[in-house]
Formats: sequence, structure tokens, C-alpha cells
Amino acid sequence: MPSNQKPKAKKISVKKTEVKSASKPNEKVKTKVTSKTSLSAPMYDVKGTKNGTFALPKEVFGAKINDVLMAQAVRVYLANQRQGNAHTKTRGEIDLTKAKWYRQKGTGRARHGAKSAPIFVGGGVAHGPRKHSFSLVLPKKMRRVSLVSALSQKAKDGEITVLSGFTKIEPKTKIMNQVLIKITEDPKNKKKILFVTSGSSKDLPNVFRAGKNIKNLELMSANLLNTYEVLKYKNLFMMKESVDVLTGEGNKN
Repeated sequence: MPSNQKPKAKKISVKKTEVKSASKPNEKVKTKVTSKTSLSAPMYDVKGTKNGTFALPKEVFGAKINDVLMAQAVRVYLANQRQGNAHTKTRGEIDLTKAKWYRQKGTGRARHGAKSAPIFVGGGVAHGPRKHSFSLVLPKKMRRVSLVSALSQKAKDGEITVLSGFTKIEPKTKIMNQVLIKITEDPKNKKKILFVTSGSSKDLPNVFRAGKNIKNLELMSANLLNTYEVLKYKNLFMMKESVDVLTGEGNKN
């Protein structure tokens, strides 16, 4: 290199550093997801007009659903409905003479002892039904859990409707029928409905008198409610006061 020529200065490449934000780029941002499904049911007044929603208690309508226990409760309920009165008489219970019908030998026929044998008309039955009980027992706690499970299933499927002010309804079938048609939007009123009341027919005579002659309507007090009846009907109409009976608050003075 000639002495009079200056060496070329090397270019220094400066990398631009990006200022990172406080949050790391690979870090997943956790967002709180709030459930929009609230435990509530539509509420209607005595005129069939929607009056907002009713908050259902979680301990009764938001419990864990136990399908096996509900099936067991239904089986026990149906077994307890059987009377078991079918009863046939054996040959020993037939009111006939016990004397030998004809002599043992010499007739050419089969030997028989008495005419009360099952082979003869009017004789006893060999393996007929006998009167006995079909009843089964389900502990009280299991009955309660199965009922809560059935109500929770209904609330999950959106098949519960709360009614307010029905204690003051007129005791007329026509008025009750019109209200149900307006709520269900079914002009022929073919939907099967279980109407849960807060008391018996003595406590609420107007409600029972107004609804007892409607074809697809079943009236039942809340303290008599069971798993089978809840699952049997598609639509569950509950008086506002009956919810307090199920939670135990309605029994408090």
C-alpha cells in the first residue's frame, strides 16, 4: 500500500435494538371468562304476562346431576305403586272334596287322587301368582339428592317456569286454561305440565279448583314432589312460594 494513501475506515454496523414491552411476547395473556348462563327461570304473573326472571337457588337447582341415582329413585317409586294383589289358589286351597276321584286300577285311565289337581277344570293353579309386596326402600337422603338432581336437570334444560301471584287466581278452569295457553303459546294446550304448588288443596283451594279439570295439567304440592313426577313431565311450572318450600325456608315461621 502506498505511504501517502490513508486506510479506509471500516464501517461499523449498529443494530437497532427494539424496546420490548413489559409483557413478554410469548407469554399467554390470561383472560377471565365469565359465564353468561345464570341460574334463573322466566317468571310470569297471574295474567300470563312475563315479569322478568327469577333467580333459582343453587343448592336445589344447580347441584351435580346423578343419572344413576335418579334411575334408582324412579325404579323404587314405580315398584311401590304395585299392589301385588294377584293371588291364585293351589290344589290344597280349593274347596273341593279330598276323596279319591275314582279307583286306582282297572279303569284304563290315568291314576288321580282328587279332582282339585291343576289338570282339571276348577282345580288349583300349579305356578300362579301369589299375593306379596313389591315395595322397595330408598333412604331419605338419597331421595332428596335424586330430587335435587332431577330439578337441576330441568333447570339446565330450561324447562322450569316460575309463577307469581297465583294464590289470588279465581277458581275457574277457563281462566287457568287461558293463562297456560298464553304462557306456553300453545292454543290447543297439548303440552304436559306439572304445576307445583306451595301447599295442599286445603291451603290453596282456588288453584286446585281452577286446574283440576285441565287435561294435561297435574297439580302437586312441593312437599310431595318426587323424582319420577319431575322427570315424567316436560314442562315444570312452579309457584314462587313453592321454591321456598323446597329450600326449607317456606316451613319456617
